[in-house]
Amino acid sequence: MSVFMDLNIISSNDKNRLKSIIETAAHLGYSTVAINYVVEPQQKKQEIPKPQSVSDIFDKFPIVQGKSSPIKVLNRLTIIASDASHFRPTNEYKSFDLVAVYPKTEKLFHAACMTFDVDIICIAVAEKQPFHFKRAPVNGAIDRGVFFETCYAAAIRDTTMRRYTIANAISLMEVCKGKNIIMSSGAERPLELRGPYDIANLGLVFSLSEGDAKAAVSTNCRAVLLHGETRATASGVVYTMKKPKTPQKQEEESPVSKKKSDTFGNI
Repeated sequence: MSVFMDLNIISSNDKNRLKSIIETAAHLGYSTVAINYVVEPQQKKQEIPKPQSVSDIFDKFPIVQGKSSPIKVLNRLTIIASDASHFRPTNEYKSFDLVAVYPKTEKLFHAACMTFDVDIICIAVAEKQPFHFKRAPVNGAIDRGVFFETCYAAAIRDTTMRRYTIANAISLMEVCKGKNIIMSSGAERPLELRGPYDIANLGLVFSLSEGDAKAAVSTNCRAVLLHGETRATASGVVYTMKKPKTPQKQEEESPVSKKKSDTFGNI
């Protein structure tokens, strides 16, 4: 049985509202959710918040529909970056299980794909994508194990945003070919949540294949969590050992000048 996740539940100071959203997610069959703290450094006095302890929200976590285990709640930080100086990983970032960035310019999108130490790159849903996605940076992000996120709650709130959400998602899918995509809610209220199978069907509207659409709410989300764990522990290192060469191989790969001198010496 698939394990479904929603990695974007917008944080709220209203504890009861947040509690209600998480309870709804568990009822819909989501095994894991992430409370998303969104920070826009361009706005004055907006600092990195300290994530709320999930134990402060529930005394007892709700049981996931169709399973016997309680829902797992993570914390996520999303930086809205309109300048390179806005994304500066500090010790405060380490308080979060996941780190995401929403780049507002093409230059920052390229940097996010190629160099930023993040787990998720967000794409626009409330406005027209301000630049075209290019294959090189998108493939660079895929090679680094970074995932792209599109959210659907904005499409529920407003018909104009719905057009932007679909158009921007399709534009990305044309470049990434359905790879490294997650679909999240971005929900601010319980009524903005939809079940995982409904979201998988929405993926078909975004030009995802049936398999990629289901992965976008399940296995791809799991890969994001693993990427976050690797980033936090810096343990994702692959060691390689050079295989000793055989005498025959050494002879074949010896420098041309040496081969020539040996040949001339035999004459």
